[in-house]
Amino acid sequence: MTGIRFTVHATCGAARAGRVETAHGAFATPAFMPVGTLATVKALTWEMVRRAGAEIVLANTYHLMLRPGAERIRRLGGLHRFTGWGGPILTDSGGFQVMSLAALREISDAGVRFRSHIDGSLHELTPERAVALQEMLDADIAMQLDECVRLPAPRAAVERAMERSLRWAERCRAAFRPRPGHGLFGIVQGGTEAGLRRRSAEALVAMDFDGYAVGGLAVGEPQAAMFRTLEATVPHLPADRPRYLMGVGTPLDILGAVERGIDMFDCVLPTRSGRTGQAFTRFGPVNLRNARHRDDPRPLDETADCPAARDHSRAYLHHLVRSGEILGCILLTWNNVWFYQKLMRDLRAAIAAGTLADFAARFRADWARGDIPPWSGPRPLVPAAGPGG
Repeated sequence: MTGIRFTVHATCGAARAGRVETAHGAFATPAFMPVGTLATVKALTWEMVRRAGAEIVLANTYHLMLRPGAERIRRLGGLHRFTGWGGPILTDSGGFQVMSLAALREISDAGVRFRSHIDGSLHELTPERAVALQEMLDADIAMQLDECVRLPAPRAAVERAMERSLRWAERCRAAFRPRPGHGLFGIVQGGTEAGLRRRSAEALVAMDFDGYAVGGLAVGEPQAAMFRTLEATVPHLPADRPRYLMGVGTPLDILGAVERGIDMFDCVLPTRSGRTGQAFTRFGPVNLRNARHRDDPRPLDETADCPAARDHSRAYLHHLVRSGEILGCILLTWNNVWFYQKLMRDLRAAIAAGTLADFAARFRADWARGDIPPWSGPRPLVPAAGPGG
């Protein structure tokens, strides 16, 4: 398949810096895709997403097929016109959400029958339907339907899901209609079993997908197990296709995965954290709900180029979060998405310069150091009460 074009411009160890060209533009790798589950990155406008540096976003087939409906989005010109986001879009197949959200589901080799978590209506998702839905959405990168199991799980269950995912991959591959600038990714499954991962990867590579995702991780296993699984999987994926680690993750997860040859990431962590009062900085996460910030006039990070991190005091952000003000969600989400995009820019630059090991050591040291000490300067003066008391 040659629907999208991937070029590697630089390597540093196993890490790669490259570029993916799609029907709706190109994006640099390593890339982090902000999650726009319902065709929106929660709490942000598309202009804010662009200013943060994102070049590709993710949308979710399961949610969009239920509301507003893939057919309606197709009639309205596809996701790009419907949303106003003109850049590349990757859509996941919906399989994970069927497994995690559906009130009632029946899985067979034919596909999945499930009831909507919204209204209880009955639906069926087959490999062919998953591909058709993503074509209706006009996704630049579509994903095969797969079966994901939560870890830890018995080896027999993991192997059964992996084999079924391979059968579904063949059907997705056959159903996909090649178009210039549009691609289909296969998904490697197999839990943390190195042998199963190799079998899955080799079978998918033989099917010749446009790219390859590593699925079924960040679902309960320790970080060390995830890294071992990547080390057992990535060498069996072709060097001339992009590699996508699904649903990952923390900044340290991403750093370790890039060092092991992964090119693409997505995760709800930066947006979800922003809505719950947590901000990411180079010195780790900061809980703005904490009372230590209520009199702190300092910004989140005075060296940051993100307006949310640079131009607002911690005291103000604390006030917004504790007051439940929408602006608090907006500013912290913007900070977090910006932070993740800066991490990716820094990773690309370090790979290109051949200094990834030095960058990784500095990043890990700053992260381990933790947030700056609590404010110890003078507390703000409280004006004396006027005549009105």
